[in-house]
Amino acid sequence: MSDNLDDLSEYTNCCSTIEMYNNIPFPDLEDSTKLLGVQAILILAYSTIILFGVIGNSLVIYVVYKFKALRTVTNFFIVNLAVADLLVNTLCLPFTLINTLHGEWRFGQVLCFMLPFSQGLAVHVSTITLNIIALDRHRSIVYHLETKLSKDMCTAVIVLTWAISAVLASPLAIFREFGTFDLSPEQSIQVCTEKWPGSGMDGTIYSISMLLLQYGLPLAINSFAYIRIWSKLKNHASPAGRNDRHQRKRKTTKMLVMVVVVFAVSWLPLDAFQLAIDIDNSVLDMKDFKLLFTMFHIVAMCSTFVNPILYGWMNNNYRTAFLSVCKCGPKVHSQPRGFMNRKTLREKDVSDTDLKSTKF
Repeated sequence: MSDNLDDLSEYTNCCSTIEMYNNIPFPDLEDSTKLLGVQAILILAYSTIILFGVIGNSLVIYVVYKFKALRTVTNFFIVNLAVADLLVNTLCLPFTLINTLHGEWRFGQVLCFMLPFSQGLAVHVSTITLNIIALDRHRSIVYHLETKLSKDMCTAVIVLTWAISAVLASPLAIFREFGTFDLSPEQSIQVCTEKWPGSGMDGTIYSISMLLLQYGLPLAINSFAYIRIWSKLKNHASPAGRNDRHQRKRKTTKMLVMVVVVFAVSWLPLDAFQLAIDIDNSVLDMKDFKLLFTMFHIVAMCSTFVNPILYGWMNNNYRTAFLSVCKCGPKVHSQPRGFMNRKTLREKDVSDTDLKSTKF
């Protein structure tokens, strides 16, 4: 392990949207995260995101499992998204919080390699699944393709998603070093850092590539798909029942816009901050670096509990299922009141009821 901070800093290139820079000690910088009041706020923020994320994503998974009417192809993709977000909630947030509060790696050598890989894997699965959902809806609505993907094809797509994500995240485990850093002759801490062969340029190239794959490309695909869907719904009118269908259009358009906006806004600060670090390492020396990174990280992680709201609560059938499970709605048995029957669901996905129901 390096003997000085300058040498150590060359291993701090961020190669994942959830890479934890606070593995690196900066004893000479002002660190507001050591203040008791700031720590209390950070604990509250992370705990709230974890709580809502675990509850929301678990509910999505459970209601699809519980109600057969919800077991459709697109809903399986939504479950895959919920699983990925649930992993982010459990594998990322608690460890990031502990590192922020203590300023050193306290999870041993094995987790030093496993956790960054698992975190990168979950984020990749989440962003790829968002794209799959957008493209599936684009295919069904814009081109009026009623033929749904088979469940075997859906399974293959999900498995492929995890396989590709594992390959993309693998450098986070391969190029990593666990060791002890000496702050002084009497004091040392354990650190878990990136270690790329040769110069740090390889890490920078990988980091920028991941930013494009995890933010730039998904945002472009989502925007393209949902803009075309919005245009299709806006320009396609029906002479009968226009008022009711106009309301459905407005609701659908609002949901689609929110999907893109939440993804873009929540991840932009953290991704921009990481890009700045990749371009200029002097950013690491700025005042309250750890606090800024942690704040941007919190904003990004908010997307993990917003997704269940966008894909679940804003849909009538998911909402009815949630209320049924929570005993807040009417008592039901096999399926919540208002669910479409199996005959109706044969060609239509429940999650797309508002998008495709009847004729706009």
